[in-house]
Amino acid sequence: MKTVTVNIVTPDGPVYDGEVTMVIAKTVAGDIGVLAGHVPMVAPLAISAVKLNKADGKSDVVTVSGGFVEVRPDKISILATAAELAENIDVARAKEAQKRAEARLQQKQSEIDVKRAEAALARAMNRIKVQEGNI
Repeated sequence: MKTVTVNIVTPDGPVYDGEVTMVIAKTVAGDIGVLAGHVPMVAPLAISAVKLNKADGKSDVVTVSGGFVEVRPDKISILATAAELAENIDVARAKEAQKRAEARLQQKQSEIDVKRAEAALARAMNRIKVQEGNI
């Protein structure tokens, strides 16, 4: 099966660079699966997991906290606000972030705080879900 180069980059630097047979990602409009030779496109990403299927039958999983995916026939670039390989996720830290976000949601001080807490909760839950293998 043909492969395509995938780069996942955050403001802090590169997170993933490799050859894969398929990329499965969640955009704000829904799930997409991209193979080598796909027509060019750009789409905004949802807070979710990106599954990277490799030629050897194994997969890598990367959490992304929003951003964009740019698809070209020979390369897929993901520009994410934050991204983390599943094996690098600190579950204890993610669970603490989840607790803080839930506490902030209980307080409901202002609309801005609620939106920020909801986003923080979604990011924490995404990281926990991916680390536990529930993608």
